[in-house]
Amino acid sequence: MNIFALLIVGLIAGFLADKVVKNTFGWVGDMLVGVAGSFVGGWIFNLLGLRVGGLIGEIIAAFIGAVVFLLVLNAIKGRK
Repeated sequence: MNIFALLIVGLIAGFLADKVVKNTFGWVGDMLVGVAGSFVGGWIFNLLGLRVGGLIGEIIAAFIGAVVFLLVLNAIKGRK
């Protein structure tokens, strides 16, 4: 995946995850969360033996990863 596609997928996934988990990072923060989520989602899908295909599959995997990333981030922030 090229960098432009990664950023678009990250922005969409981060935006959607932001709405589900209800964090407010702004659009740049959402993009960064989505990009991190794409790595987390890819890792989770790889552990489960699942493969994603196409742009929609990448967005779904990144969204799931971004939600997990935000939940872990909130758990860490809540401990302080």
